[in-house]
Amino acid sequence: MQVHPLSGEWDDLEGEISASDEVTRLKGQLNRISRQLYEVKHKRADYIAAVHEALTDAMGRIEIEPVRIPPKRAHSDQVLVAQLSDLQTGKVTPDYNTEVCRERVMRYADEIIQIGRAHKARHCVVPILGDVIESCDIFPGQSYLVDSTLYAQVFNTTPVIIADFLRRLLGHFATVRVEAVQGNHGRIGRKGQYSGADNADKMVYRVVKLLLRDEPRLEFNIADLDGPESSWFKIMEIGNYSALLFHGDQVRGHSGIPWYGFQKKVNSWASGGIGPGITFDDAMCGHFHQRAMIPLNQRTVWVNGSIESYNTFAQEQLAGQSEPSQWVLLCDPEKGAITASYGVRLRT
Repeated sequence: MQVHPLSGEWDDLEGEISASDEVTRLKGQLNRISRQLYEVKHKRADYIAAVHEALTDAMGRIEIEPVRIPPKRAHSDQVLVAQLSDLQTGKVTPDYNTEVCRERVMRYADEIIQIGRAHKARHCVVPILGDVIESCDIFPGQSYLVDSTLYAQVFNTTPVIIADFLRRLLGHFATVRVEAVQGNHGRIGRKGQYSGADNADKMVYRVVKLLLRDEPRLEFNIADLDGPESSWFKIMEIGNYSALLFHGDQVRGHSGIPWYGFQKKVNSWASGGIGPGITFDDAMCGHFHQRAMIPLNQRTVWVNGSIESYNTFAQEQLAGQSEPSQWVLLCDPEKGAITASYGVRLRT
């Protein structure tokens, strides 16, 4: 049999063609993977934008008649500061659930109004300090301790409770201003699983703000940053007075309220730890479910109580059971100081 003299060249040419086909195939795979990666990167942002647009559109169709302006009375220049935190709407314990939460929050509104009348206060500021929902998956087994889904907590029960609370206050104060920060129970999933900026507390705040958008006497401010970082603090200003608002899970400790942890963190934040030029007179937080006033020289940390009561985790691990309560403070905006404080107990 005779071998063609060019067969070796044909073999080389076929090898080059085969290699070229392989390169083309790999380039195609690379392009497909690049497109998939692009879609994955932008899917979340597009999804969030679509949800926000749909929510805004849906809320825009809801019309809620503004609360009537309360009659003018003799009044002082002092401002009522009514802290609200740790509702943990949706949580179930032997003496707590969503209905009990609503009852206590509305009773709290009535107590705020009575204190306001006693001091002839015409204006009210509400620092909302986080954990307004319970969530359902921030720790193992949590799904067995709730009476409603995350969806219901964020878009149904909690916004209605807070909106009704603010509307009741608007019926008795000339103006109401909300300054809101997120809590750790608003986290989506386990710690570190998702961006710190994805927080269900902020979703609740946004829903309430949209629901009450036509209330001209309500100002609603939310600590919120663009990007993936957590918006964990806010500076609240009332005339010459200022306070650092945060939830409280930033302070580490054990066996109850971490006194030395507050001293370390708050003093460090006040000396520039949260940014140059950011100063504050006092600090306010929730999280620990025990109402406390911690003096740090010329500064005071106001630790809010909770709307929730009986808690088996706190009972077993912290040996702490506090009555449901919240702080109501009186602020003199001219002096730049808190002049009175009321610990409001909320159990019937």
